[in-house]
Amino acid sequence: MPKVLIVDDEKSIRSTLREILEFEKYKVEEAQDGLDCLAKIKADKFDVIIMDIKMPKMDGMEALERVMVLAPETPVVMISGHANIDTAVDAVKKGAFDFVSKPPDLNRLLITLRNAMDKSCLITEKKTLQRRVRKTKVQDIIGESKNISAIKETIDRVAPIDARVLITGANGTGKELVARWIHEKSNRKDKPIVEVNCAAIPSELIESELFGHEKGSFTSAVKQRIGKFEQANGGTLFLDEIGDMSLSAQAKVLRALQENRITRVGGDKEIPTDVRIIAATNKDLRAEIAMHKFREDLYHRLAVIIIDVPPLNKRAEDIPMLVEHFSETICGDYGIATKAFNKDALKALQQHNWSGNIRELRNVVERLIILSEDKISKKDVQSLVFPTHSSNHGFKPLFDQFKNVKELKTYMEKEYASYKSQA
Repeated sequence: MPKVLIVDDEKSIRSTLREILEFEKYKVEEAQDGLDCLAKIKADKFDVIIMDIKMPKMDGMEALERVMVLAPETPVVMISGHANIDTAVDAVKKGAFDFVSKPPDLNRLLITLRNAMDKSCLITEKKTLQRRVRKTKVQDIIGESKNISAIKETIDRVAPIDARVLITGANGTGKELVARWIHEKSNRKDKPIVEVNCAAIPSELIESELFGHEKGSFTSAVKQRIGKFEQANGGTLFLDEIGDMSLSAQAKVLRALQENRITRVGGDKEIPTDVRIIAATNKDLRAEIAMHKFREDLYHRLAVIIIDVPPLNKRAEDIPMLVEHFSETICGDYGIATKAFNKDALKALQQHNWSGNIRELRNVVERLIILSEDKISKKDVQSLVFPTHSSNHGFKPLFDQFKNVKELKTYMEKEYASYKSQA
């Protein structure tokens, strides 16, 4: 149900408009002057605002200017019984959607509101499409540290060649972004890049996911399915978390890489494929080979070029640039002004131990943007993100105080006995 805010100092006019609009299935709220209007806008979101010009405390023209700052996408329809053409033109120049004279013609007012609603819907659709376009574009690799500069240089050299690439690094460091940039700068950029998360697919389904299957090849195979190798034909196949792939699937991937052919599950026809393989893992594959969890021959097939993406703690100098980038992106998605971080706040973020890497940093920036005021300070970082940093009592997590679970259990039993004796 569309929500309308009526701003007028005359209660009778507000009541009349409310009755009409509620009959037309609008949800209505009232404000008695400009200041009251601004307070309600800060607390809630409205689809359309109907605002009088002549009001005490803050008139409609001044309130209009402030509404254009607080809620620039919200259409404002100005109404007045004392205004002239110059006033109407001035209101429109300041951002008003339309101007209606008092007493308002009912049909014109309702048509104006419908048009304003259409504008509001178009703005929302535009923002949604812009977000989709941003997500389809490959994001830049943010940073100028020595490690990141070396990775960018390697990408530029490797991308035009069809050599297989193995990307290593901890979770959240940006391995997928590196893979997408290799594809984007390659001769295959006009073809698809198809991603397979090997850790997310059960071992019994990974072969069907990669190579496809024929109808009737197993119980739930009710129709033929094209696998990821065929989907990526002519483009790039990105095997994410390949260290979690089962040994049986590894053997079939190795055969596909050797022969550039695949066979669907349940089929006997060999299908030629032309794909570039980029793999990524957060595991030490050499250690996995030693434990017989990963095939050494597949490793050597994949690791023609190795790109190691460093953890965020090893590129702390890039944090200010990353924070600025995330702030612009997140604020753009929320439709609010970009929030700045002062130097002390950035320094506090640089000193933190980022176990979750860039993924954790983005979440922290989003939390600060939502919960902080316009300028984000070190105090905001300490209180909203790392509250234990601001305390000096030397608190240590309970589990860290004991060598093993047995010691912890003994401690808890003593504490409980003490509590029972005092009860």
